[in-house]
Amino acid sequence: MAYLPNGAAERQQMLEAIGAASVEDLFASVPARLRHPRLNLPPPLAEQDLVTELERLAARNHPLGELDSFLGAGVYRRYVPAIVRAAVARPEFYTAYTPYQAEASQGTLQTIFEFQSMICALTGLEVANASLYDGASAAAEAVMMAVAQTGRHRVVAEADLNPETLSVIRTYARGREVEVVTADGIGHAVGPEDACAVVAQPGFLGTVDDLLPVAEAARAAGAISICCADPIACALLVPPGELGFDIAVGDGQPLGIAPSFGGPHLGFMAVRQELMRRMPGRLVGQTHDHHGRRAYALTLQAREQHIRREKATSNICTNHALTALAATVYMARMGAGGMRRVAEVSVQRAHHLAARLTRLEGIRLAEPDRPYLWEFALRVPGDAEVFAAALRREGIVAGLPLGRVDPRRGDQLLVCCTETTSPASIDRYVAAAARVAEPAGVGA
Repeated sequence: MAYLPNGAAERQQMLEAIGAASVEDLFASVPARLRHPRLNLPPPLAEQDLVTELERLAARNHPLGELDSFLGAGVYRRYVPAIVRAAVARPEFYTAYTPYQAEASQGTLQTIFEFQSMICALTGLEVANASLYDGASAAAEAVMMAVAQTGRHRVVAEADLNPETLSVIRTYARGREVEVVTADGIGHAVGPEDACAVVAQPGFLGTVDDLLPVAEAARAAGAISICCADPIACALLVPPGELGFDIAVGDGQPLGIAPSFGGPHLGFMAVRQELMRRMPGRLVGQTHDHHGRRAYALTLQAREQHIRREKATSNICTNHALTALAATVYMARMGAGGMRRVAEVSVQRAHHLAARLTRLEGIRLAEPDRPYLWEFALRVPGDAEVFAAALRREGIVAGLPLGRVDPRRGDQLLVCCTETTSPASIDRYVAAAARVAEPAGVGA
């Protein structure tokens, strides 16, 4: 494809069409200090010197392998089989470009089709799309689907939703004049004025609840039921579709995608067939070519912005096909039994750690009466930030201090275990917590 820049005559013609006298006039609304900022950058370096400098900067990071990390809160360190990294590194797949040209993209289209099929099996629903940006954007897109489907402009969300997911939902809703309210036990809160009810399984604090009444209440009110589900939890618990939910969304990061500051992640979405034409993003379908051979192609594209522009179901464009490939290879490699085993080991290690920690003086569960999977809220003596900082000095990331997301929980940590949490790291956590939890150790 040739690169043909616009000449002076073409630029002037475009400026006249929009009523601007010059390029400077076009951008006059942007403050001058932002139009030509002076960046405080060092002088250029030779390649060898530049690599040395970048290595120095990278050494300031602390990879999870250097630490005993008990962080979760939406991003999880799970084992990634070598075959996943090998597959995504293949040059045939190493692109995020959407495969519009079916005749040249059969391999990519087939992997997306397999991803969609596996997500349907995991969630118990009929149709899944090719991917979205992350779990939060998937949840927000699901809410906008519900608003479009019902014509209603109020959303009820469970208070135990991940606060970052809730923030993204509110951002989407603000531009569409949609009211978002939160409640505990939204099965009693959803009514005929609501477009949808949004819950999570497990919740932000790692707890699991009986969600069947929520799906039933939403159906009775004529609202759409949305479940934000952890994909590994879906391998262990009854999937959202079997509970009666209309839409299941979630973050696919636990499916073979290593934690990384800033991503990339992967959003997934599955819906009942009657909602298919409201779905955002790409859909890959199976068909036959003119020789009768099985083939794959993007389908129902009239929903999308490259066809309908402002009338599209969403402005989601090029999807996260590469991370969806990683998730596909992970699910194929692990299988249903392997994913269930991953979930079971994670639960066992979290409960083992919680049992040992709560034997220490001053440490107890913040939600002792609620069942949980591999994350739990831990109440510690004094300030959780101080407690976590003390353990960090011993090479342990104790969890997320919950005061950062809820000031009422300043004495609580959100602690996570996965199948990568070793028994030795649990021993070190308990020993360090015992030292820090002593009255003189936490600095009340």
